[in-house]
Amino acid sequence: MSTTAVKPSDIVRSNNPANTAKIDTKLEIVVIPVSDIDRAKAFYQSLGWRLDADYDNGKDFRVIQFTPPGSGCSVIFGRNVTGAAPGSAQGLYLIVSDIAAARQEFLNRGVVVSEVFHGEGVYSGPDEPYLFGRVRVNGADPEHRSYRSFASFHDPDGNGWLFQEITARLPGRIDSAVTTFASASDLANAMRRAEAAHGQHEARIGHADPNWPDWYADYMVREQTGQDLPQ
Repeated sequence: MSTTAVKPSDIVRSNNPANTAKIDTKLEIVVIPVSDIDRAKAFYQSLGWRLDADYDNGKDFRVIQFTPPGSGCSVIFGRNVTGAAPGSAQGLYLIVSDIAAARQEFLNRGVVVSEVFHGEGVYSGPDEPYLFGRVRVNGADPEHRSYRSFASFHDPDGNGWLFQEITARLPGRIDSAVTTFASASDLANAMRRAEAAHGQHEARIGHADPNWPDWYADYMVREQTGQDLPQ
């Protein structure tokens, strides 16, 4: 049987409203299997994540819930929460707008994080799998494309996490009527990108643009919702 590599252009995206569910179904919880509950709690607390719950019935059940900053989805672990083997949760993605800054923050917190890497679309090799292959090439994506730069780390049980840098979503990935930023840092980074693009815009038109606030706002909304950027 022959195999054919999947190119980004082969990815099908549908913006047809008829294919979109009418009822919100928001992903709320991801369960991660751990062997030592208190050790896992200390680790996730060290990341600066919000501790939402630590319920123990004193007998056969305990559940702990943490939420990463800016995330609408939380993680839970505990006693009799899952039958999965400790460390078997892999490919858990944390989306960030500045991967170098995110990596440095975790390093400052004492977490062992890989170097930033990108891939070559090679799906067999010695490295751990991730969305764009297995072989890891050192450094961020040379073209600084969204979705293409990563860094990885593990919790004490070996559950595998990846940072993935996304600065602009593919078309159809965000409701164009809703624009939100996960944190003040994300908003500031979006404004910096808008500022750099606006400088190029002013160079093209040959004079200062007094309507820069509207231009910034248009750029930031278009970038986040995957629309064509203003020129």
